[in-house]
Amino acid sequence: MARSMRKGILVNVVVFALLFCAGYSQSVIAAEFPEAPSSVAVADQRTTESGPSDRDGGNASKAAESHSDQFLGYWLKRGLHDQASIYTAPFHESALKWDIALPAITLGLIAIDKHASGALSRSGTGVSNDISNVGLFTSAGTVGLLLLDGELRSDSHARETGILGGESMANSGLLYIALQLITERDRPLQDAGEGHFFQTSGLNNSFPSGHAILTWSAASAIAHEYPKPWIQWLTYGTAAAVSVTRFTSLQHFPSDVVVGSTLGSLVGRHVFHRHCDASLSPACKTK
Repeated sequence: MARSMRKGILVNVVVFALLFCAGYSQSVIAAEFPEAPSSVAVADQRTTESGPSDRDGGNASKAAESHSDQFLGYWLKRGLHDQASIYTAPFHESALKWDIALPAITLGLIAIDKHASGALSRSGTGVSNDISNVGLFTSAGTVGLLLLDGELRSDSHARETGILGGESMANSGLLYIALQLITERDRPLQDAGEGHFFQTSGLNNSFPSGHAILTWSAASAIAHEYPKPWIQWLTYGTAAAVSVTRFTSLQHFPSDVVVGSTLGSLVGRHVFHRHCDASLSPACKTK
């Protein structure tokens, strides 16, 4: 139980870290928009023309503060729009197949969840835990490194991949939190492994798998940005390994993992197509 709680805390730390990184990412994007020119640069120009003074220093400070407000406003607006589009996506006609297939598959898996988990050995779950944690943090680290690399080398493609990967994981994290608070499902090693819903509290619950939803959202964003077979095999393979080991470690039931994996993949694809630059990735032209 203590191990399960620690893993849940780790996932929550990743979620909130990603939310912070998403804020930085939006600042990077907002800084590049022509409709949001650098107020600091304008203030510097005024200082050069008029000469330094306390009043000019105050104006520069106010301009910088205004520019920061623009960053924050842009981030909040884009984040809210993304969340709204994610929650309304199931109501679009194009999502009908998912509206039918995912609930049907989920209900079928819930019916066999306890039998599938009950058939697994209780020994060796630590190795599976370690694999799933390495996969999650490797995925998050890759997104962060791509963003950093894009900034350092002024590589627009790497920067966009880092930004959209971070946004995908952050949006998936918010969806994960909402579902955790709503479903409150027991984990396989709790209460005789029945997997009852509306039994627990907080964010250390079973449905859906946080590792799966976060890793698949990152994999989906990266694989769409770089639609090369070896990259897709690597990213999706890592996500699949995380999903499988969340089940074999008895941290989640099969339905938890399938729902988390599917939602993560869909969120990553959704965010990519909403914000991608068609000049950077050929996948941006086709949905």
